[in-house]
Amino acid sequence: MINKTRIDHPDRDPSFSTGAYSDGVIAGGYLFVSGQAAVDFKTSKFVLDSVEEETHRTLQNIKAIIETAGASMDAIVKCTVHLADINDFNSFNEVYSQYFTGIKPARTTVQSVLAEGIQVEIDCIVQLP
Repeated sequence: MINKTRIDHPDRDPSFSTGAYSDGVIAGGYLFVSGQAAVDFKTSKFVLDSVEEETHRTLQNIKAIIETAGASMDAIVKCTVHLADINDFNSFNEVYSQYFTGIKPARTTVQSVLAEGIQVEIDCIVQLP
């Protein structure tokens, strides 16, 4: 049996269920962060805005989860990005690139049908220190 540890966003209201997933799971020296979006974790509500603002909020949520696990954004080795409209790629990428220094994570970016009107969803794999 594999040893796993659940990681929650530090602002998550414990009275709101996360459904059938964890914000993050540590296993085998890595943190696997579930698809994150522009959510206010205190209310568990999506914050719909421009693709730039949603990208920023999404990456801030990812950063908080990663820091809760004891790592930093520079430890991300792989991201998968879902955009509701692939034509927003340049606007998304401009914000995304501000979150990484040095070697950027490997990344896949695709257009997807996203729920609740969100424009951006990102998951990632992080190598823990």
